[in-house]
Amino acid sequence: MPRPEPQDQRPAPAAIPLPQPGANPSLARIDALAALSTAPRTAADSLYIHIPFCFHKCHYCDFYSIVDPRDRQEPFTTRLITELEALAPWARTPIQTIFVGGGTPSLLAPHLWSRLLNHLDHHFGTRSIIARGGEFTVECNPETMTPELADIFVAGGVSRVSMGAQSFNPTHLKTLERWHDPANVSRALEMTRRAGIKRDSIDLIFGIPGQSMADWEADLKTAADLATQHLSCYGLTYEQGTAMTARLRRGEFSPTDEDLEADMFDFTVAALSARGLHRYELSNFAIPGAQCRHNLVYWRQGNWLAAGPAASGHINGLRWKNTPRLDDYLNSSSSAFAPICEAESPEARRNLVELLMTGLRLSEGLDARRVLEHADTIDPNCKIRLLAWACAQEQAGLLTTLDDRWCLTADGMRITNSVILAAAEAVDPD
Repeated sequence: MPRPEPQDQRPAPAAIPLPQPGANPSLARIDALAALSTAPRTAADSLYIHIPFCFHKCHYCDFYSIVDPRDRQEPFTTRLITELEALAPWARTPIQTIFVGGGTPSLLAPHLWSRLLNHLDHHFGTRSIIARGGEFTVECNPETMTPELADIFVAGGVSRVSMGAQSFNPTHLKTLERWHDPANVSRALEMTRRAGIKRDSIDLIFGIPGQSMADWEADLKTAADLATQHLSCYGLTYEQGTAMTARLRRGEFSPTDEDLEADMFDFTVAALSARGLHRYELSNFAIPGAQCRHNLVYWRQGNWLAAGPAASGHINGLRWKNTPRLDDYLNSSSSAFAPICEAESPEARRNLVELLMTGLRLSEGLDARRVLEHADTIDPNCKIRLLAWACAQEQAGLLTTLDDRWCLTADGMRITNSVILAAAEAVDPD
């Protein structure tokens, strides 16, 4: 007879801060979070950490990052450790997945990484993460990876690195304002693999202005030849507020033709599948068993904590985002938790839309029964509208139902945003 799981004997954690009505959102403090339960079954299994430092701001990037001022790395690490200590009671220990993004996390000084990893192990049990089948990923830049840093990662429990290549073509890297030597991608992976990190991923971008199909084919081949187990292939997007978008508006270049970008998308799926890397999410490909477990938590609407400026967290439908200002983050050290700039309380209709938005991106699709049961709790008409939406998508060849799961077809994956928008309108027609 199986033993019952032991009850969590830890004291109830201090409440995580939400902005109060009328408060300055960039300086708001979390004072109460009644939506979070201390029951073990609702504890977060995952943690995202944002390290904002970069040595250069890439023109396409809209993530929060700042050009590395070395004088602030140490106070940042001290502040981050304080925040992690405050968050730890909300996590299931040992933690299942951690993802450190940025910025350029590998730009953080090695001695600060050692300090941070020691605290992560103390509060979240990270050094045993591999033995438990968990995952600990750190984003790395090819130019900032060193053998010393790789050894520190391994000693601290890091099990996976995500290498930002974007392209192996110097001309296209220059267009993106990426300033690394393409040859350093393979050198950096060799360092991490030699140190003992067995899992890695490479990021690539297609649809770069001036990029031909032959250029993209060459990038894919180069990445696949490096024997990585995972590839993330993103179409270039022009985000508001980025230098890339400003240059486009000034007429410095033209966006890639939509038909060519669609051909690149289709070629990616076929070429990587032939190499054993199968699409499990709209833009992500992996050999069997090498999917990014942390990102699957996002797409499956799991629970994760967030630490560092601009980091976003989610617990049971509650979403919040830390302030994207390093000064505000550092100056809030008297309050363990980070200042919050945005927060959304659980709301059934919005939560269902989010489930559809993320779940339909996955090749595994969505549990249709779960979706319809959720819709029925909102109102019976919502369920009826979603059934009508699913029927229309199936008739158009964009959706299929397999074992009671809604999955986008290959044609549906090509126009994911349109299919998801129609689903969202079925949930909330107003």
